[in-house]
Amino acid sequence: MNRLFSTSSKSRFARLFEFHPPEPRAVARFTVRALQGCLFTHLFWEHFYSVGSTVGASMLPTMNILGDYIVISKLHIRGRGVEVGDMVSYLHPVHAGPGERVVKRIIGMPGDFVVADPVGAPGKMVQVPEGHCWTTGDNLPFSYDSRNYGPVPLALIRGKVIARLYPNRRWFENALKPVEEY
Repeated sequence: MNRLFSTSSKSRFARLFEFHPPEPRAVARFTVRALQGCLFTHLFWEHFYSVGSTVGASMLPTMNILGDYIVISKLHIRGRGVEVGDMVSYLHPVHAGPGERVVKRIIGMPGDFVVADPVGAPGKMVQVPEGHCWTTGDNLPFSYDSRNYGPVPLALIRGKVIARLYPNRRWFENALKPVEEY
């Protein structure tokens, strides 16, 4: 008798959808690997690098108003290793909603003297207190920053912005050079 027309055996299509329970060892191995992957991903995003999107005009022209995806290095958490000229992501000191973060540029570190508001009150100098930094946006008229709420505690810094992934890839480097004395 021809196998294609046999009524006693299951068709190839039916055999595809038969349930074969997996071996317990395979299930345990898969579960362990999935947990390891989740743990590694969590540790990587929490302690090394993260990606976030930007919204707002305060960092124009360095970043667009909407739609930029940036890479944040968590190795610089709490201000570790940051210096004047770096862009940092930190928890907003005034609007401390859950996850309310901002990206600004550091223009003063502890002990530095900075102009408090070069647009509104030119000439008024402020010394940055210990454990704090002074931040501003690159687009001063549209930035809500240290000129409005004062120095930012270094403990609020969640990382240093090191690159833009989208729309145009770009690594951010601190372009400030030390002043040479003659």
